[in-house]
Amino acid sequence: MSTPPLSSGPEGPHALRPLLEIVLDALETGTRARGGPLPAGGPDAVAARMREAVGEVLPAQGDPHALRTLVHAVTEGAADPAHPLCTAHLHCPPLALATAADLAASALNPSLDSWDQGPGASELEALVTKALASEIYGAGKPDGTGAPHPHRELRTGGELCTGGEPCTDSEPCTGGELRPPRELRSADARPGAGEPGRAGASSVAGEFHAGGELRSGGAWVGVGESGGTGAPPRAGGVGGAGELRSGGAWVGAGESGGTGAPRSATAPRPPEPPGSLITTGGTESNQLALLLAREACGGAVRLVCGANAHHSLARAAWLLGLPEPVRVPTPAGTLDPGALDETLTRLPGPLLVAATAGTTDAGLIDPLPEIAARCAAHGARLHIDAAYGGGLLFSDRHRARLTGLDTADTITLDLHKLGWQPVATGLLAVKDTRDLTALGQRADYLNADDDTDAGLPDLLGRSLRTTRRPDVLKLAVTLKTLGRSGLGALVDQVCATAREFAALVDGHPGFDLYAHPVISTVLFRPAGAADHTVAAVRRALLTDGRAVLGRARPDGRLWLKATLLNPTTGPDDLTALLHLVAAGHATLVEGHTPR
Repeated sequence: MSTPPLSSGPEGPHALRPLLEIVLDALETGTRARGGPLPAGGPDAVAARMREAVGEVLPAQGDPHALRTLVHAVTEGAADPAHPLCTAHLHCPPLALATAADLAASALNPSLDSWDQGPGASELEALVTKALASEIYGAGKPDGTGAPHPHRELRTGGELCTGGEPCTDSEPCTGGELRPPRELRSADARPGAGEPGRAGASSVAGEFHAGGELRSGGAWVGVGESGGTGAPPRAGGVGGAGELRSGGAWVGAGESGGTGAPRSATAPRPPEPPGSLITTGGTESNQLALLLAREACGGAVRLVCGANAHHSLARAAWLLGLPEPVRVPTPAGTLDPGALDETLTRLPGPLLVAATAGTTDAGLIDPLPEIAARCAAHGARLHIDAAYGGGLLFSDRHRARLTGLDTADTITLDLHKLGWQPVATGLLAVKDTRDLTALGQRADYLNADDDTDAGLPDLLGRSLRTTRRPDVLKLAVTLKTLGRSGLGALVDQVCATAREFAALVDGHPGFDLYAHPVISTVLFRPAGAADHTVAAVRRALLTDGRAVLGRARPDGRLWLKATLLNPTTGPDDLTALLHLVAAGHATLVEGHTPR
């Protein structure tokens, strides 16, 4: 057998073209063979078909038809998020252009752990993460000022539009202004993490970290740290005199190039811009957020979150050796600021509060401004898990639901949810890039001191991972191709589809609607059905491969969940989905199928 061709290099495109034809043909035949959103027959039937297609995994002699065979088999056995009746999870149908860009990332195979493995990709990542951080934390808002958007704050009548209910054309967001939570802090409260006066990686909470410099890749190197500029910090103080140079480097007094001019002993370090990191998704972003909080708070922090919080937060606390999280009950589905205030009052610090913008079960958004105010008053750090709801930022119509998002010290976003990217495309945004110092590592073969001093970017502080692919490419192509207006239109479409489906359910006498959607998730159930019947209806549809619905227990009862992320889903699809559920319920309960 001759040497198989490679995907990059001068001959790479020529080698890929016929293979791509095979893949595309197999995608088409596999989709036809499946015939619906899910393969029929359930787990045993799917497993049997896959075993038959694969045969011997590592044969003595290779099979030249393996590409076609296995792509067909995986496609036939796939859950297709682009099918309008596949609505179970936060599992979006990826855009074709993003998938095409991802092919280029795989073909070139850069690794973003050192500049010499991905020169262009590393610069692209730096540009995209900076732009998205600006979008999240203010400078990229539609009015371009960084100030609250003119229609973001109050509904008519003075009700805060924070995501409890969607704005409608008859109930527009108009005027109003929200005081930043920092101004609501009580006079005697100590500064919170992430605010001026927040703790650094090795500081006592409420004190300033000493001076240092911002290195390439966004890492803040404090004085006395490896690669830092000089003497160790004074406990409880500020890093002395100096000046802020172009590129973000703080040059202290007495350092090469410093001015020598004294600074006030109580003056804060110059503010740093926000930043962000590319991650594999919400789980990694949430773990990073807890790690950064732990380091910013001197090595220990306790997580406080609602019962509605994603399970990855508790897992992250366990992985990091943090105390058991304190869970605040959320009987209404969102974190109650009053209950949070009581919890923060009785707990010793340092504390990290995790709020949610888009719960997994129902797509609800916690009251972010009020939560931010409680955190500021108690000196607690704030993380917002916006893995689902973060995509609302792209929509002028729905962005107001995220009012208060930019008060958080760290924010999780998943662009493979409400961003239509192939898995995996996540983001962790940070209000202050100095928090990223905790991720800094030194490995001579990747970021030697003399290489960094000579100007080669240091990438190890951009992730907990070493080898990592350029997932930023597909995202950058999407952002550049569609722009804010194009992405916003997709967000608006799926939110409108969810409202349409909720209205359909609400008007049907055979169904109960849990609540009108905040984002694009609709919970419903056959009226009067027992929980075991609801579960059986869902499993029957899965086994038949006719529809894919999720499940949730927001109030102790079992509800069917439709998470509508497909912008091409139309009214006929919604009607068909509801009819399938009605027919399945009638078959199980009454023994007949309705006309």
